Amino acid sequence: MEESRYCRASRCFKTSRIFPTDVNNHNTLFGGKLMAYIDDIASISAAKHCRQSVVTASTDSVDFLQPIRPTDSVTLESFVTWTGTSSMEVFVKVMKEDLLSGERTIAATSFLTFVALGEDNRPVPVPGVIPESEEELKLHETAPQRAEMRVRRRQESKKLADFLTIAQPWD
Repeated sequence: MEESRYCRASRCFKTSRIFPTDVNNHNTLFGGKLMAYIDDIASISAAKHCRQSVVTASTDSVDFLQPIRPTDSVTLESFVTWTGTSSMEVFVKVMKEDLLSGERTIAATSFLTFVALGEDNRPVPVPGVIPESEEELKLHETAPQRAEMRVRRRQESKKLADFLTIAQPWD
């Protein structure tokens, strides 16, 4: 296995038009549709980085910053920003472009974590990541703080899951 790979080796792009079936009651892109786009492209970046099967371990954040309308196209850009032993943090930048004016803005950002799996479906080591651009360097240097928050959030989620009931209301 290679020791490290450049962020650019995992970079992916996806552009889509917004159709009437893609919008919610506010006539903006349905959040669940965008989240599906995000998970899809992030999984491709993760697999390209490690050249293994990958599974989504967490969607750490999706921040919806601007509404995406039917007059817009939406472009997602993703790449691996940081790695652990078998996990990878993937950043997804969502840009909207008004197809009539050409104006572009950042509509959303997201961080996800993926784990590489071997043929036995157990976690396997992944290569490190080498940032180059200013954007990649900033995301890479701030990744350890996000990793710490993920660990704390996961611990809290496990505590909450232990507290929650699994009984059905009709039981």
